Amino acid sequence: MLEIYYTKNNLKKYINYYKLIKNIFKYKIKNKYLKNIKSTFNNIKIYNNFKEINDIKKNKKKLKFIIKSINKIYHNINKVKYLYKIYKINKNKLYDIKLSSILKKIKFKIKKIEFNCVFLNKYDILNCYLNLQSGVGGLDSQDFSSMLMKMYIKWSINQGFKINILETSYGDLIGIKSTTINIIGKYAFGLLKNENGIHRLIRKSPFNANKKRHTSFSSVFVYPETINSNNINLNIKDLKIEVYKSSGSGGQHVNKTESAVRITHIPTGIKTQCQSYRSQHQNKSIAIKKIINKLHQININKKKIKNYKIKIGWGNQIRSYILDNSLIKDLRTGIEKNNVNSILNGNGLNYFIKSNLKL
Repeated sequence: MLEIYYTKNNLKKYINYYKLIKNIFKYKIKNKYLKNIKSTFNNIKIYNNFKEINDIKKNKKKLKFIIKSINKIYHNINKVKYLYKIYKINKNKLYDIKLSSILKKIKFKIKKIEFNCVFLNKYDILNCYLNLQSGVGGLDSQDFSSMLMKMYIKWSINQGFKINILETSYGDLIGIKSTTINIIGKYAFGLLKNENGIHRLIRKSPFNANKKRHTSFSSVFVYPETINSNNINLNIKDLKIEVYKSSGSGGQHVNKTESAVRITHIPTGIKTQCQSYRSQHQNKSIAIKKIINKLHQININKKKIKNYKIKIGWGNQIRSYILDNSLIKDLRTGIEKNNVNSILNGNGLNYFIKSNLKL
């Protein structure tokens, strides 16, 4: 039987959620704007611009969903208030069941609208590129970058995303120096955007004869696979283009022709590589596209070009992986987790991702 205090506490919680959601989505302004969209379609001139029509339709659909969901939450809260008053007097089990059912509906609606609240940025829905670079720490750093690469690949597969490893620069003895992965799926960028930053590994180094505790670093840079990057003016003179032989497991083509391409954007120092295809032209096209997307992401974040080069070392880390203590700590949320193997296998990573998105 549903206890009165349980209903009362949940009702208070959902009322606060409702008020918060209304403020976040600017309910009154957007409700008014939704009504004005109808009059926009009465304007004959707009039908000459199909892109504008599609943009308005998409906006209308999203707004309609948000407004409808907020109205439904409000309607269900009023239902609970009414039934709660009757239940306090009659203590009828039927009202108990109804209250429980409506509270579940409110919870479900709030979860759905929270998802839209988290992904307000227009780029969130897009595919993304994830770039890993090993930093301070020598062999441990390269090994750590390899661990992170496996973690993000397994996480992506668990989410139902497709992955395409565009390039990988392998370490001297173990691990990787860098890699770029194209993650393909709805909201791939939205989910991974807060993974941007420096990740720190602390453990007893297997590469140290005395098994001393060692700290190493790896950087993660996530940027969307933007459909339109016309606002980026890329001058071919600013690009240093290098070709080299692809690395891999061998075969008739790999390691025989210089099909792999590395491009450096000289003004920023941004580097991209691609060796996924046999054609040098295809690899070059992908590498240039990645440069454009990186520059576009810097513009989105309103970062100055000179501040782009962050030292992959002390003082910039967002998360610490302390393996000998079986602890992973996110320095932005303060959340600590001990299921290290689960996180490094991509299963427990969602807890950090979702916590940072809510934050």
